Amino acid sequence: MREGFKKAKEIGEKFSTPVLVCSTERIREKYLLIRKLLPDVFPYYAVKANPHPKIVEQMVKLGMGLDVSSPGELSLAKDLGLTGEKVIYTRPIKKIGEIELARDYGVKTLIFDNINEIEKISEVWKGAPVLLRLKVKNPFCVVNLSEKFGAEPGQAKELMKYALSLGLKPKGLAFHVGSQTTNPLPYIETLKIAKRLFDIFSSEGFEMEILDIGGGFPVVYKEPVMAIEHFIEPANQVVENYFSGIEVISEPGRFMIGDSCYLIASVVGKAKRKGMNWYYIDDGLYGSFSGKVYDHADYPIVTEREGKKRPSVIAGPTCDSFDVTHREVLLPELEIGDFLIFPSMGAYTASSASNFNGIEKTKIILEEEI
Repeated sequence: MREGFKKAKEIGEKFSTPVLVCSTERIREKYLLIRKLLPDVFPYYAVKANPHPKIVEQMVKLGMGLDVSSPGELSLAKDLGLTGEKVIYTRPIKKIGEIELARDYGVKTLIFDNINEIEKISEVWKGAPVLLRLKVKNPFCVVNLSEKFGAEPGQAKELMKYALSLGLKPKGLAFHVGSQTTNPLPYIETLKIAKRLFDIFSSEGFEMEILDIGGGFPVVYKEPVMAIEHFIEPANQVVENYFSGIEVISEPGRFMIGDSCYLIASVVGKAKRKGMNWYYIDDGLYGSFSGKVYDHADYPIVTEREGKKRPSVIAGPTCDSFDVTHREVLLPELEIGDFLIFPSMGAYTASSASNFNGIEKTKIILEEEI
């Protein structure tokens, strides 16, 4: 990124910092890569990763469907002209009004994982196409998504039967191994569980049509991760061998946008506290760095300054002492006005930012617009 500082300065001066810069070319590269690595799996972009309309529009232009989980995200799909067949509504627990909106839009599938949700859906949408979400055991993910949602595999048959008895149309299974998964083993294990359940369902007369393998594909932050080609290949082999004739879909979010964007921020103040340099920047934990709190991500830092590096602190712009983005990070001496670049800040950053302290959310621009 050092060679990008000239460009970063131009962007920072033109648009003023902080600014998140996203590359549509990089998004396109990630799309082509996942289509190559999972040729039989159709991707639905997980809008929650970054719901900026211009970014979501890029996904749609590439031909992706959308994975939505709120009325606001569903409205965005509608604004972009997507038909219901290109939209999946994936939050397992929904308000009645959400089910009505999904029904009226004609979404491809709804998700459920318990008896009460079956009953709720059946009251609103007879014949609703539904997928049962399974719980996944995964010690290798950064964010566990099966503590809050997911049915045990042993419950699957009875739940599917109950859904059918109340007039729903069980189409198959869904799972999510957890966000930023660093080991492909949970995919393999869960795919094999899904295969066994599909065989059981077939013997009971269910016609299984869809398998949703979720997301969780990792991107690089400060620590290296397994090359995505090696990570995905085992899962792709299981899909090819076990799910012929089944429509397999996925929900990539972080993978598509995580390393497609970088943040440019400015040093707006500095101080010496207990012998350590403190640098204050114009974005923080209540803004784009909210991903450090909610997504447990730790973002790398790039500076054009050289010289001896010392343990330093980077703090955000709010009045809250909690608003510290990096502690005891090794940095050369920085000066007020310096630009800092933070790579891989496309996912779960802007999407969870707030306007705390009356500070505006960080603007997002596309490189191609500069």
